[in-house]
Amino acid sequence: MASSEAQPRFGQSVKGLLSDKVGCCSGDVIALTRQVLKGSRSQELLGQAARNMVIQEDAILHSEDPLQPMTIFFLPYSLHSVEHSKNLQDQLRHLLK
Repeated sequence: MASSEAQPRFGQSVKGLLSDKVGCCSGDVIALTRQVLKGSRSQELLGQAARNMVIQEDAILHSEDPLQPMTIFFLPYSLHSVEHSKNLQDQLRHLLK
């Protein structure tokens, strides 16, 4: 009889251990799913940040485009101003001699 009483206890303890193991594995699967979702979200954020950086870089590179015509337009005036200043300096030197 001792063996017949041991059988149900053994079966119950195996079921209990199996139930605990399934519960533990279920918890691990849930934790893994959360990590995968966090990783996916992080990947989305990194992708968005990369796209934003490309947009900003493009804006910076093209910000010089409107300045080039202005440079061409104002360059003769700048050169004239420099020449005029040099002439004034030469005149002042001549007067100070």
